[in-house]
Amino acid sequence: MPVRSGLVAADSPSSPSLLRRYAGDLRSLLPGAAAGLMQLMHPGIGAGVTEHSAFFDAPFDRIHRSVPQIWATILAPDGPERARVIRDLHRGIGGVDELSRRYHALEPETFWWAHATFTWEIFKSVEAFHPETLTAEDRERLYAETVAWYAQYGVSMRPVPPDHAAFRSKFWHICSERLELTPAAARALEIAQYGSDTVTLMPVGGAMVERAGRLVAERPLRVITFGCLPTVVRERFDIPWTALDQARFAALALANRQGYRMVPSGLNQRALRGMLRYIGAQTREDRYQPAA
Repeated sequence: MPVRSGLVAADSPSSPSLLRRYAGDLRSLLPGAAAGLMQLMHPGIGAGVTEHSAFFDAPFDRIHRSVPQIWATILAPDGPERARVIRDLHRGIGGVDELSRRYHALEPETFWWAHATFTWEIFKSVEAFHPETLTAEDRERLYAETVAWYAQYGVSMRPVPPDHAAFRSKFWHICSERLELTPAAARALEIAQYGSDTVTLMPVGGAMVERAGRLVAERPLRVITFGCLPTVVRERFDIPWTALDQARFAALALANRQGYRMVPSGLNQRALRGMLRYIGAQTREDRYQPAA
């Protein structure tokens, strides 16, 4: 089920989708590493990733397999069908974590938290990397669209906050009270802070390409990952962040806000689709393996 061409579905002329607009922009992926880190800090998700994937051998493989498909649930015409496939892949992911707590990927609050970080990612991408500011009406409209996006999975809607203000309150409460430095999150933090000579950023590529990618991407990746994190998460887990780091993040954010003014929207969307297709194609063979 690869991400196909024609990914961006047509909007109604009377009600263009804000979610498709922002998710279809390359900048939507910039807070993705921070979103992924907050997923791994959730006890149930961290345990599931540790016990049901090869995360510690290939930490980026989960991103390569899942992000193209999750973005396709927004942008592809068959988004609802894709969402249900993603849901069903989680049916066998459960067990007992290292603290003897039972977990399951489809437990309502656990499954919702993964989606909540993607909702946060969309809002954060607009806040940090787009020149415009969302109005209160736009925030509610965009949030309502993320709720409709979640409804496609066909799971319990009980955990879903009713409006954007309630979402922000619940999101910050979880960040402040429930997230933990799970083994998977600790490993991801180590890679983000120090890099790694044993893991790859892209699903395929020769050694020279990989070395070049590290030189170009690792420092900005660290700054963007830690810079996008909510302050409460950085402070709770003692993630190093200096005034110089903040200045670098502000400069990168400004460069994106200003630089994308020069990029035609069609080119931006084609670049995103091309990236998602490329990554998705490289992981197609093992994308839909049932959980062990």
